[in-house]
Amino acid sequence: MTMSKTYGLAIGNETVSTSNQEWFPAINPYSREEWALVPQATPSQVADAIAAARRAYESVWSKTTGLARATLLNRLADLLDARAERMAIMESTDNGKIIRETHGQMHFAARAYRFFAGCADKIFGDTIPLDQRDVFDFTRREPIGVAILITAWNSPMGLLANKLAPALAAGNCVVIKPSEHASVTTLEFADLVREAGFPAGVVNVVTGDYRTGQALLSSGRIDRVSFTGSPNVGRQIAAEAGRSLVPVTLELGGKSPNVIFEDADLDKATVGALAGIFGATGQTCIAGSRLLVQRSVHDEIVKRLVARARKIRLGNPLEKTTEMGTVANEPQFDRILKCIGDAQGEGAVLACGGKPATGDGLGKGLFIEPTIFTGVENGMAIAQEEVFGPVLSIIPFDTEDEAISIANDTKYGLASGVWTTNLSRALRVSRAVHAGTVWVNTYRASSAMAPFGGFKDSGFGKERGVAALDEFLQTKNVMIDFSNEERDPFALKL
Repeated sequence: MTMSKTYGLAIGNETVSTSNQEWFPAINPYSREEWALVPQATPSQVADAIAAARRAYESVWSKTTGLARATLLNRLADLLDARAERMAIMESTDNGKIIRETHGQMHFAARAYRFFAGCADKIFGDTIPLDQRDVFDFTRREPIGVAILITAWNSPMGLLANKLAPALAAGNCVVIKPSEHASVTTLEFADLVREAGFPAGVVNVVTGDYRTGQALLSSGRIDRVSFTGSPNVGRQIAAEAGRSLVPVTLELGGKSPNVIFEDADLDKATVGALAGIFGATGQTCIAGSRLLVQRSVHDEIVKRLVARARKIRLGNPLEKTTEMGTVANEPQFDRILKCIGDAQGEGAVLACGGKPATGDGLGKGLFIEPTIFTGVENGMAIAQEEVFGPVLSIIPFDTEDEAISIANDTKYGLASGVWTTNLSRALRVSRAVHAGTVWVNTYRASSAMAPFGGFKDSGFGKERGVAALDEFLQTKNVMIDFSNEERDPFALKL
């Protein structure tokens, strides 16, 4: 495959590169071929992007009405919907996710921009009755300024929409850094931003490896950081931002429990368990990678899952009949295989899969067989550490209390699932599980309107829903004394 395009950075509505720019290849995980060139931003280019965002915020965007912001966001959504197929092909080429999912994610992202467009002119403060009758008090909810948005490689456009839509609706300007393993669609998206008519500097994109992230965080000229990625990198970002007292939103990893009770609809639960771990090749922070099954139905669920997993169609991510694509990049491929080997060393029983997938139509792709372990104890590394791949650990339990105890026995708290036909049990367990999202009789469902974010090592702050606006707003209090009285200047004004 020949290079399809050489990209530049997106700074101030301009495509930017230099004669001595360092480049890195975008590699298709299915063909293992280079298909685009992406720039490694220099520290000065990062500084230019932040300066462009600051200028745009102070001169234009902070003075732009909510209605005008909404109009631009809706226009951006229209463009993304119109280019959804092309963008989906590029994202699947970049990270190996199947086209059916990336195409849906483009439309889901467009929905997010429309939802927050509807919020842009509805950002209200409060009037507050005080003890003093002659003092009028009110609050204003104002944008914070310039936000840094750092996204992961598994769903670049979906993760970006979670951050960018509320940031722009709230009136902020941004500098975006996508993962170096999947940057192309974010750079293409910058063209849609320009076409939609956003003022220069409101949205900027700088690409590159950890050096770009370090340059962004050490600039000292930013007002917010929103990051999606691993807990280890999240800690580093929080520590660096904390040196300048810059607030952060962290959407990190998960080891989510998906709990099947004996009274569940087993047909529906089986499909939910499969989708929870093998959807997106397991490369999603919400993956239901720990399947907790009540002992009375354990063997039946295992039999069903193994039979279905062996029939999952692996293949070219761009073909609509493919059900599971590749792992997104070589380092992740190697890491998943190591986790599988380590689990076998700990005594977990391999029920199916467990090795690279080969065969017709798979070519050189980074494929791993859908993998299921039984005989897993919750203290094993395979049940505690995020694999981020198509690897399921099945853990039996006897009672509801035991299920809750196992579900909560993890450092993570992002998502969870409960499968039961007992409404009382559904309410009890959803209340008891320590996770930011609890799905009942479904899994991996999402909505632009529903808040999303984790507990514990899964991070803090919310994306999606009106709660996401709070991540990009700050509250100002205004107190106006309209009395005619002279007050004692040395007395506390109660």
